[in-house]
Amino acid sequence: MSSTKFALLPLVFAIAAGTLVPNAPTFAAERRAAKPAASKKPAVEALPPLAGQSAVASGAPAIPAKAWLVMDADSGEVLAWANPDEALPPASLTKMMTSFLVEQALRSGKLKKDELVSVSENAWCRGSSTESCMYLPLNGQATVIDLLRGIVIQSGNDASKAIAEHMAGSEAGFAKLMNAEAKRLGMTNTNFVNPTGLPDPAHKASARDLAILARAIIRDSADYYSIYAEREFKYNGIKQGNRNALLYTDPTVDGLKTGHTEEAGYCLVTSSKRNDMRLITVILNTNSAKARADESRKLLSWGFSQFEKATPFQPNTLVTNAKISYGKADTVAAGLGAPWTLTVPRGQKVQTSVQLKADLEAPIAKGAVIGKVIAESNGKPIGETPLIAQADVERAGFMQRLWQRLVK
Repeated sequence: MSSTKFALLPLVFAIAAGTLVPNAPTFAAERRAAKPAASKKPAVEALPPLAGQSAVASGAPAIPAKAWLVMDADSGEVLAWANPDEALPPASLTKMMTSFLVEQALRSGKLKKDELVSVSENAWCRGSSTESCMYLPLNGQATVIDLLRGIVIQSGNDASKAIAEHMAGSEAGFAKLMNAEAKRLGMTNTNFVNPTGLPDPAHKASARDLAILARAIIRDSADYYSIYAEREFKYNGIKQGNRNALLYTDPTVDGLKTGHTEEAGYCLVTSSKRNDMRLITVILNTNSAKARADESRKLLSWGFSQFEKATPFQPNTLVTNAKISYGKADTVAAGLGAPWTLTVPRGQKVQTSVQLKADLEAPIAKGAVIGKVIAESNGKPIGETPLIAQADVERAGFMQRLWQRLVK
């Protein structure tokens, strides 16, 4: 098979121009069903705009997709959304969980970068134009790190199946690992059946869940996250470009994944960092590759223009003095245990209130959680953080405690 047959250099220019069309040969790789030669499929109709909601900002955009959202990556707060919890076909966005499990296994030492993985007949792509392939050789081997790039950049179904069989014995066994990890992360409207995202009636995920997964990748896979920004990967003499169009047009975008099947439509999970703020966007089931890129740009532009970072309290700052019963001291200084930043609507002030645990009694250890600080903007809660004791408070002796009880 000639490598030039699959060369995708023209894809780079098409992506950068934002002019990719659903029927381009390179996009067949995201699993387009074959069309009968004798019939011509009607043009895809534009989806009606789905109005957005936001708890703290006005003017959330309307996006032509079945579901979408914007999330602050630092806090996990969803800033704007539409239909965020409906379980929908995620197509190759599924591979974010596949890659995340590989990354965590590398991180823990269960996998090694140069570890060889065998390619079974089940995993092997037969050169079909109806699915994404890394073009691994049948009965050949590839390293774990090459497979990871093949999953993330080339969206390889063969790479996803091969690593699934290597880690769990089968795709079904790997799906159990995927669902266990989804549950651990708090993905409540997700069920994985396979590591690829190929259609199955039971294979679903929500926009909110996919944003939670993207946030986990950014937070916990720092050693490998740069792969999501790589624009191309050459394997077996075949160079393929990353299908995330925003990587070519917006230098602040550094991930994450595209997806497409007829059932799922065109999907995209994106992450962008500008100055000190990182946003995650998710778009599920829009009607073209161009639309998923354009609408993601729109969401990022809206999010960065409408929100900014705020720091209600600096670390090591006294927040309050908490009253303590039956201690050698009557109060203990309380502050934050870690830096605390919030994403808030631009120009709106942040108010804070302290909520202490009821009936605090000695002994109190330094670092113990004794309450929380709640932040509000425009009368709506926007975040909270634990309130930590800044010193030890020993329990008073019997007579002192008796006196304190009498005084009470």
